[in-house]
Amino acid sequence: MNTFSQTQEEDVKAIITKAMTDQEAAWNKGDLEAFMIPYWKSDSLKFIGKNGITYGWQNTLDNYKKSYPDKATMGLLDFKILSIEEASPSTAIVVGKWHLKRDKSDKGDVGGYFTLVWRRTETHWVIVMDHTS
Repeated sequence: MNTFSQTQEEDVKAIITKAMTDQEAAWNKGDLEAFMIPYWKSDSLKFIGKNGITYGWQNTLDNYKKSYPDKATMGLLDFKILSIEEASPSTAIVVGKWHLKRDKSDKGDVGGYFTLVWRRTETHWVIVMDHTS
């Protein structure tokens, strides 16, 4: 049973949607550090991708920098949130699609799906796990 009131649910969805919109904007400016702001700045952050599990905020940022060394490779990011569900008063699960629009000379477009686990800390919501394919 969900313990959030309707207003709280809308607030959580609005907070997460805004954070992800800010992430898109940061990515599209080529600013990976700003893109990483919603991620839990902890060694316990989990990022699961095609190469397995990466632990930690810094390791995740370093992997992004290796995989996307310049603005052309980064392309233009577009998120489509398919659902945001509150699993508990302090946890939300987001499922969505991502797409990078890039020139053919920069490996062309790519995309896939993601599942994000968000957790409410004492001060704000953070991504504690990201599974992207």
